[in-house]
Amino acid sequence: MAIRRRRPVAPESSHVVVPPPLHPSGARPPAIPAEFVPRHVAVVMDGNGRWANARGLPRTKGHEVGEASLMDVCAGAIDIGVRYVSAYAFSTENWRRSPEEVRFLLGFSRDVIRRRRDLLNDWGVRVRWAGRRPRLWRSVISELEAAEERTRSNDVLTLTMCVNYGGRAEIADAVRDIARAAATGRLDPERVDERTVQRFLDEPDLPDVDLFLRSGGEQRTSNFLLWQSAYAELVFVPELWPDVDRRVLWRAVEEYARRDRRYGGAVDAARSPRGDHALPSDHDDQDRTGMHDHVEG
Repeated sequence: MAIRRRRPVAPESSHVVVPPPLHPSGARPPAIPAEFVPRHVAVVMDGNGRWANARGLPRTKGHEVGEASLMDVCAGAIDIGVRYVSAYAFSTENWRRSPEEVRFLLGFSRDVIRRRRDLLNDWGVRVRWAGRRPRLWRSVISELEAAEERTRSNDVLTLTMCVNYGGRAEIADAVRDIARAAATGRLDPERVDERTVQRFLDEPDLPDVDLFLRSGGEQRTSNFLLWQSAYAELVFVPELWPDVDRRVLWRAVEEYARRDRRYGGAVDAARSPRGDHALPSDHDDQDRTGMHDHVEG
């Protein structure tokens, strides 16, 4: 089912939010005006296995080292003002991997949430889960739901852990639920629109992705947040995931801030000094005009 019912819980008493520590290098986020910082960053954490293989280590070692990368990226997101990070932890296609690696990935996802839940809570991070229940270990679901409940009042950053998640699966589940609602008369098929589909997604209130960041040098989206990334700016970096830290995120944010986001729109170029009509321009309302003057580095 696309919509998961959660039992109500009493809100946790307020706690003091502690900002993440500085990066060990002392690096600070670039000075980018808040209006040019992406609100939602989707992260494909690619390259763990290749990182390990290049060092003669089992693939699982790359995933282990990559845990620190995710935490540092979350710290960097808080530093620069990103409000949402969605991490591709385990896809619906990952079941095709060897049974040994599948067992490791599921157990590792469960243990990461258990280990890091309190620290994320201290940072003011709200943890959410997007993905399918079928086939997913009950122990993984329990840890994800426990983290959701413990951090539900936080609002510094929302970290959505996408576990047993696929973009096509999410859309298919939404369509199935819409069809059921229409068949029982709860929904008029003639009134189904994009907002209807949005309401039936795993996390209906998750905003659209602004920046889609993938490590490891590959240049594809791999079925991640397909609906939400319709107008995302894609940034592919060469670093393998265990080599990624907040500085890589900041570099991607700088690239994002330089781009013009058109959303399908365009305007004509200004008239020439002679009063002639210039040829139509591909530029839109230039909501990022001059950003290169603001970004340091």
